[in-house]
Amino acid sequence: MKAALVNRKMGLFLALAGGLALGVAWWVEHVLQIMPCELCLVERWPWRILILIGIIDIVLPGAAGGPVLWLAVPVLLASVGLAACHAGVEWQWWPSPLPGCHAPHITGRTMAERLASMPLRPSKPCDAPTYLVPGLPLSMSVMGGLYAAAILAVFFIWKRRVARTARRIFY
Repeated sequence: MKAALVNRKMGLFLALAGGLALGVAWWVEHVLQIMPCELCLVERWPWRILILIGIIDIVLPGAAGGPVLWLAVPVLLASVGLAACHAGVEWQWWPSPLPGCHAPHITGRTMAERLASMPLRPSKPCDAPTYLVPGLPLSMSVMGGLYAAAILAVFFIWKRRVARTARRIFY
């Protein structure tokens, strides 16, 4: 019973952590009017999956919920990896792996054909970092990677404490 409650708390923590990450991204895009690049949009997917993992754990505690929490580890590692990839693009270490991050290819012979082949909205290049905090040289992608690493650290610390507590009870 107690383990299920502890797992539910971790599930709630993961769901809230994912919600906070997506909430900040929404605020930057819709309130600050800073358009995301294609890599930024891809970096949001691990947070959506993390919310789903947290909700599954809350709804299905115990046998089904506890093991589901471990799926957060590869999801958070993927988030860190995507952030590292995006940071490398921003720092000009390598080109973006996504075609949408490059200049659009406008095709056509007539002006009407060229206008029709243009994207509906101008895209933000992936190598143009977005800095939210003045004077802090950390882009949003780097801050997202650090945030994912911090959530992963909290997860392992939490799991370690739960395991220690369980050992004390049984021994």
